[in-house]
Amino acid sequence: MAFIKKKERSKERFSLLLLDLEEYYFEQHTAYQLNSKNTAQKRKNRGSLKICSKSIIFEPEQIAEPILKIPLRDCKQIEGVEENDRNPFNEGRPAGIFIECQQVYFIKESNVVGPYRIERGGSSFFFQLEVSRKTEDVVQTLLQLHRASCLDKLGDQTAMIAANLQSRLARTSFDKNSFQSVSEKPHMECEAEMVTPLVTNPGHVCITDQNLYFQPLNGYPEQVVQIMLHSVRRIYKRRHGLRPLGLEVFCTENDLCSDIYLKFYNTKDRDELYYYIATFLENHMVEHTAESYMLQWQRGHISNYQYLLHLNNLADRSCNDLSQYPVFPWVIADYTSPELDLLNPLSFRELGKPVGALNRERLERLLARYRDMPDPKFMYGSHYSSPGYVLFYLVRVAPEYMLCLQNGRYDHADRMFNSIAETWKNCLEGATDFKELIPEFYGSDPSFLENSPGLNLGKRQGGKMVGDVVLPPWASDIGQFLLKSQQALESQYVSEHLHEWIDLIFGFRQRGSEAVAAHNVFHPLTYEGGIDCDSIEDPDQKIAMLTQILEFGQTPKQLFSSPHPQRITPKFQCMSRTPSQNASLSELSPVSPSEDSSFEDLTEESKKLSWSNMTKLKLVSSHKIHKEAITGIAVTRSGTSVFTTSQDSTLKMFSKESSTLQRSMSFSNMALSSCLMLPEDATVVCSSWDNNVYFYSIAYGRRQDTIMGHDDAISKMCWRDNQLFTASWDSTVKVWRCVSTDITSNKRSQFELLAEFEHDAGVNTINLNQAGTLLASGSKEGAVSIWDTTNFVLLHQVQCHSGTIHDIAFSPDSRHVLSAGEDRSLRVVDVQTGMLISTVTADEQQRCFCWDGNTVLSGDQSGDLLVWDLMAAKVTEKIPGHSGGVTAMWMNEQCSSIITGGEDKQILFWKPQY
Repeated sequence: MAFIKKKERSKERFSLLLLDLEEYYFEQHTAYQLNSKNTAQKRKNRGSLKICSKSIIFEPEQIAEPILKIPLRDCKQIEGVEENDRNPFNEGRPAGIFIECQQVYFIKESNVVGPYRIERGGSSFFFQLEVSRKTEDVVQTLLQLHRASCLDKLGDQTAMIAANLQSRLARTSFDKNSFQSVSEKPHMECEAEMVTPLVTNPGHVCITDQNLYFQPLNGYPEQVVQIMLHSVRRIYKRRHGLRPLGLEVFCTENDLCSDIYLKFYNTKDRDELYYYIATFLENHMVEHTAESYMLQWQRGHISNYQYLLHLNNLADRSCNDLSQYPVFPWVIADYTSPELDLLNPLSFRELGKPVGALNRERLERLLARYRDMPDPKFMYGSHYSSPGYVLFYLVRVAPEYMLCLQNGRYDHADRMFNSIAETWKNCLEGATDFKELIPEFYGSDPSFLENSPGLNLGKRQGGKMVGDVVLPPWASDIGQFLLKSQQALESQYVSEHLHEWIDLIFGFRQRGSEAVAAHNVFHPLTYEGGIDCDSIEDPDQKIAMLTQILEFGQTPKQLFSSPHPQRITPKFQCMSRTPSQNASLSELSPVSPSEDSSFEDLTEESKKLSWSNMTKLKLVSSHKIHKEAITGIAVTRSGTSVFTTSQDSTLKMFSKESSTLQRSMSFSNMALSSCLMLPEDATVVCSSWDNNVYFYSIAYGRRQDTIMGHDDAISKMCWRDNQLFTASWDSTVKVWRCVSTDITSNKRSQFELLAEFEHDAGVNTINLNQAGTLLASGSKEGAVSIWDTTNFVLLHQVQCHSGTIHDIAFSPDSRHVLSAGEDRSLRVVDVQTGMLISTVTADEQQRCFCWDGNTVLSGDQSGDLLVWDLMAAKVTEKIPGHSGGVTAMWMNEQCSSIITGGEDKQILFWKPQY
């Protein structure tokens, strides 16, 4: 519906929708129709004569007069008539064009949109051009196009018309007088077609350093369409007719319909224009991926509606291409109750099944046919989205589109979109009806549901005229219907299950064995790559194939090849913090509030406040306390004492209150790689490149215990519930039982090895989730591994980076893992599915970071602190810090105090400013 408003550029009655599908409008001439053989009633009818590739159209100036459309294939005679020559109307007339035909269409009689009236039998027409010297050229053009339309083979017809078009384009060029400024510098010019629903309009494209222009060959609907480059917000490459020839440009961030859709004659021109615009925009336009939108959706930053629109866009669905119109799901299954209960799961459709599989009895019949079918097999003979289905829903606001698609007729009245409940029932029970919905069912304009123009859409059995769409009992009017549909789409149930439908339409269940298992197999021609049209040599066969593809509907481009993660909804925040041994992964991840909810609420508010002001970090103090790079930071609960390790092999104790160095300890002559504080603030644990772990007693001021546990340097440690996790370059992570009270009381500790996690390469970093139920590890070869620590099994291994992973951490809700690598990228992995869902590239390596799931504070190789907005995939603040790489970072629980360590041997204390 958005595309209809977008294209209403003038009030003239003619539109390209009056042409046949795949027909071109070449030129127009002001002309007079002499429409009476009776000399006593002779009358001149002034109007516009349109020369099209398959027809002649005459649009009279008098709006009460019908538009005439004369198909060239039905013409028996076309000739120029000179003065005193055989003129059927009157002798002594100026030169004109005489046409005799067997069929003519009368359109918009009395200026009313309705089915075309067809007059069959012999008819003759005489047109006199206002510029008579053009008559001979027009006649020659019509004769040439008439010859093309009368060729036996469709392929030959198409080839001859295409040659005519290319000849016209070659004889013309973009008029540079149309430039908005004399200072504009043109970059490239080429031929292309502007695409709108059901029609394409050929012309010339020109792009300059300031604007993108399209100049239609026929000057319709405007002499030139201009797009200012600095106003462009999004651009997408498109496949049009299954070929990579399309480019769509949006000047608004959230609009459903683009500002221009261009189809090029070769991919090279399309790509050159795309990269020119992309380069122009790279400083102020973020290129979003399916994964980046997924991350925003998962965390509730965009709605279900917005996410589906973005996925449709990325999957080549466009409002300008009805064979690839955006597809949305039926989500409501109850259209009979007086009230719609959005808390009852029975009110909703099963989103994990395609429409064709919702009715078990019908599915059994379809499967029986499928089993007996020769290859290539398919379960459904029609698609869930096609031009016919789109216009079925929109006929009341887009009647001319329906008439264009169906050769001047509406569908039978009983097959029209008469009732929501009837349509849903037919989708469940009909032998060939498997259609989904369109975005308008969840939008803001309900006009497609009422026949406000008073269109004569036919009479149903029983004598009732087709009027407004009959709503379900729970909707008192069209506005309420849309409101409740929107509420249903954003409901808890749909938010929890929408990923299942995405798997079917855009994801891993779209094709292959998973599609077969999900009963989601459509005709091979509907899939991207299902057929290579360029490899078909027979032009007739190629055109027939393309026509079938365009009219049948197309499956979206596949965006995901592995299961789509579920959305994070409030329900998941209430699960147990201490899951059972048999708990599922989805139960392992979330963290519930503690018993002291008021204290936790305050902590959460403090965190939100701190992260919202992270761009205003202020340096409080700096202290150079080591002789080499800092490798680890640990702080007592009170925040008064700070312990640091360094490559200089020492553990230092620094008093924050007095800003003085209080202790310096050395355990070996090799670098210490990390440190952590045990509960009760009594013991500091240090890891070393000498393969050992050292326990330092703060109270006694000496080394208390040692674990000699690895065959290579220990890189990082984590602690949770009397378990110590040690990562090593020997390609293992080991889990040790260490009773903290025994260590604190100076007893001789028994370190029991509980588990050993094997890796393919040295492990450089590890991190535990907040509940201690999951461990993430990052290797020297760029692999992220996610482990279940309740039963010590590997859940996922994802190759994320092309080099060493410097740092890794779970989001606070344990749904995602963020890693920073030697390849200068930050990458987000979904914990539930193991899918890599977001990648952000930095200018330099990010060595360490903290994050809240949305915002990242990282330290880079140059010593700066960077604040990242992961949703927008960009740096929002760059804060000067160390004079060398930032190598360690610590943040308190309230996120209100940050300490960083660097290669410059310093520790820096930071505070967000409120």
